[in-house]
Amino acid sequence: MTAREIVLALPSRLKAEEAAGQSGTFQFNLEGETGGEFTAIVADGVCTVQEGLHGEADCVISSLATDFEDAELGRVNRQMAVMMGKIKITNLGAMLKFIGMFSDLEAA
Repeated sequence: MTAREIVLALPSRLKAEEAAGQSGTFQFNLEGETGGEFTAIVADGVCTVQEGLHGEADCVISSLATDFEDAELGRVNRQMAVMMGKIKITNLGAMLKFIGMFSDLEAA
């Protein structure tokens, strides 16, 4: 899966019970051929993803598309990718909440 496909598949990975009552806007800036810019919005137990950057983000995730793919597909440890600066996150608290609302790719 490409970084673009991973982000666009977020709505199908949303765990409705975890997302109930949660909201947030998350922007992805994934550089490279397989990436792009995306905005994921969670509100009222629903996730929508749009191409491009829209609105004011609660958290911005920036990386090379290949590093994002490696982390999402389990080829590298996500926490290590963040600690090593391969994936940059502007709001760790919001990101942790966001991660908890979605199934991992292998579980999807």
